[in-house]
Order: sequence, then C-alpha cells, then structure tokens
Amino acid sequence: MKIAVVGAGAIGGYLGARLSASGEDVTFIARGPNLAAIQANGMRLRLDDGTEIHAKDVRAFEKMADAGKQDYVLLTLKAHQVGAIAADLVYLCHDGTAIVTMQNGIPWWYFYKIGGPLEGTRLRAPDPDGRIAQHLDPARVIGSVVYPAANLVAPGVVELLEGNRFGLGELDGSTTPRLKTIADAMIKAGFRVPIARDIRSEIWLKLWGNTSLNPLSALTHATLVDMCRYPLTRNLIAAMMAEAEAVANAVGVQFKISIEKRIAGAEAVGAHKTSMLQDVELGRPLELDALVGAVVELGALVKVPTPNISAVYACASLLAQTLNAQHGKLRITS
Repeated sequence: MKIAVVGAGAIGGYLGARLSASGEDVTFIARGPNLAAIQANGMRLRLDDGTEIHAKDVRAFEKMADAGKQDYVLLTLKAHQVGAIAADLVYLCHDGTAIVTMQNGIPWWYFYKIGGPLEGTRLRAPDPDGRIAQHLDPARVIGSVVYPAANLVAPGVVELLEGNRFGLGELDGSTTPRLKTIADAMIKAGFRVPIARDIRSEIWLKLWGNTSLNPLSALTHATLVDMCRYPLTRNLIAAMMAEAEAVANAVGVQFKISIEKRIAGAEAVGAHKTSMLQDVELGRPLELDALVGAVVELGALVKVPTPNISAVYACASLLAQTLNAQHGKLRITS
C-alpha cells in the first residue's frame, strides 16, 4: 500500500517511520534540511522506551508532482499550513485515494455530511480564502484526532514523548473498507486506532482544552500545571470551557466529562508547555484560527456568546501579528 506523509515533522515522522517499518511503501513530502536528511539517511524515530526505529527505505520529495499517485495521504501539517499546499494534492491522488486530515481544531470540512440546517456551511477560520475547499474534495477525507506528543529534534530525527493513539472516522459515521484498511495498517505498525462513529465529537473533546489552554499559555508563558493551579487563570479556563461547551452543544455535541475533570486532566500533565507556547518561543506562526477563531465563528453562527474566548483570541491574535511583523520570538529566561 502506498502512503504519502505530507509534512515530515514530529507527527508525520512518527507515523511514516512506523508504517515503513511495518512494511508499507511510505513517501514523505518535506523540504529544506529535513528533506535532505530523509533522502540521505531515511527517518529515525526514537521511542519513549529508549529504542529506535530506523526507516531506511522511505522516499522523500519536495514536490508532490514527483512522488506519484498514492493510496492514502496523511496530511500532518498544521491547520494554517494546509491552504498553501492544497492545490498540489491532486498530484498524489488517483480516483480512490483517501486523505486523512490530522490537523488540530475545527476542520474546514466540519459541515460536510453532517446533515441538518447547517449542512454545507463554509467555515472561514480554518480556510480563510477557500483554497482548501476548492482543491480538496471532502469526499476523499477521513477525519482524525491526533493524541501523541513528539518532537522533531533534528532533520530526519523524531523523538516520541508519549502516546500511540490516533482516532479515525468517516465524516458520515460509516465504517467503510478504506477506513478499515488504513486503521488496520496503522494497528499493524503499532498504533492504537479506535474508529469513531462520531469523529466530530472526538475532535471537540481535544479542542475543548486547546481552545483555552493554548492561547492562554501563549499569552502568559505558563505551563499547564501553573495555569490550572493559579486561581485567576483557572477560573478563566473554566469560563472559556463553559462557552466552548455551549457552542458544541448547539451543534449537536455533548461532552461526557465535567469541566473540572477536564481541567484536572490538564493539571495532571504537569509542567508541560503547549504547542502554541512553543511556537511563540521559536517564532513560528500560531495555530490560532482553527483552535480558537473557529469556535468564535461557530458561536456567532449558532448565536451562542463567547465573550471570554473572543477576548483571549483578540489578544493572542495581536501577539501573533506582532511577532510575525517583527520576525520575532518571545521567551522568558532567567
């Protein structure tokens, strides 16, 4: 089975290395030093138990047009990076190619095959200029929720921090042959792959924390445990989660745990910096629109007020704009 991994970063490298080691034909789409390293030495994966997987037989290209047609495309870029490459995905696709979207946040396809009065509604936050929807047929899409944490520690080298679970689901909740095939391949490679009958609810469960914790960490430079234990930010997190839950309820999603349990879960992770805080420290673009702006947009769409989320989104957006304009990064040092 031919599998292309578009975005050979931490999660893409993790997936591609294990799939290749299990016998799949894996091609990475990468660029710069990472591309050169994979072409020269393959992809190395350092697991959390100290062992290493060296995927020597992978191929890597900068241009999708050079990679050939694939059976599956794992789209492992961040949400704000997808628009720039959407038009080129056609080069990887034959008639039956499925594309597994592995972005955090509310996806651009959210209202495709959802049914009801919002069917077909276009969301601007995850796809501002409509390029993704124009070039990526949602009929090809398999939804996903990414749970592991990993780092690209050097070109062509990924270090797993923890986790091996990837939720997968068809947008209409069905269990199709193409879904079962990619799930089975990932299970063979060593991943846990529960098939979701409602992938949107799975997306919301992860998003529930990301909507509040990620932008607040970017603004405060605090770890998860610090934000959750400081009374003022804990109260703000709870207020933002209550607003997000109300929006989710309005689009038909019910959460099975309480806000306090969700915050306690984040607190238990400890002194962890969110991905958004890491991006601030490294001067990288922030994944704000899919994680936070989309919830504000959905709130307006279903007439659910989101004053706390909107205020934090405004502040974090200005921070992102300032860092981008100054080509800067921001880190607290002693």
